[in-house]
Amino acid sequence: MILKENYYLSNGIEIPKLRLGTWRIKNDNVVQAVVDAVKTGYRHIDTAQAYANESGVGDGIRACGQNKEDLFITSKLAAEIKSYEKAVSSIDQTLKTIRLDYIDMMIIHGPQPWRDFGNKDRYFEGNRAAWRALEEAYKAGKIRAIGVSKFQKEDHNNILSDCTVKPMVNQILDHISNTPTELIQYTQEHGILVEAYSPIAHGELLKNKKVLETAEKYGVSVKYTIIIVDYLVQYVSIFLFFSHIIKVNNTNSI
Repeated sequence: MILKENYYLSNGIEIPKLRLGTWRIKNDNVVQAVVDAVKTGYRHIDTAQAYANESGVGDGIRACGQNKEDLFITSKLAAEIKSYEKAVSSIDQTLKTIRLDYIDMMIIHGPQPWRDFGNKDRYFEGNRAAWRALEEAYKAGKIRAIGVSKFQKEDHNNILSDCTVKPMVNQILDHISNTPTELIQYTQEHGILVEAYSPIAHGELLKNKKVLETAEKYGVSVKYTIIIVDYLVQYVSIFLFFSHIIKVNNTNSI
């Protein structure tokens, strides 16, 4: 069953194939979302400083009845943080907010601050500085793995040219109607695991006529159909579902 399957990161740590994203879930509501996700079978919970719900995720982890050692918790360094000093402070703040001695993974949320997303400035110097802070937290045992999100080739090359620890993951927008094949292949060639976020295209694929027809043909849910197609393509390594729990009870057929 896919909920029980893992990949190995480049440092040997296991990471679950499916994870629950908590984007747009308010801090007061995310506690129950985490509890429900763990009850369903999820073992990977994804939050971020930008989501403003890290403390609720931490409360959910403590309330879910599962040992922390059996869970994998990811958070993200805010995309606006592009200095070493701010990154160090922000990493420590996440640990205080979520109230854990360590988290399993922390990633740079984006190569550019959101206000500059898509602009020419790739913030190379700032990303190297933020990465240095993540490396130090990793070596200190505060974080078990480190990675990036939305990084393109040039952003990867910038980090790889000056790092002592390579990124272990890259979160990429990837689903059956948007597959950045070249970037995925490049990422994998460097030993970096691909994490797909929004595999149901922010809900738009739930309305897709071909997907609906395929789901009806095989007698399964639309969400399940999307998961399986993504999974069988073999480009998608880790699936991230935002703001809701997808039950995959019939994934034994994979």
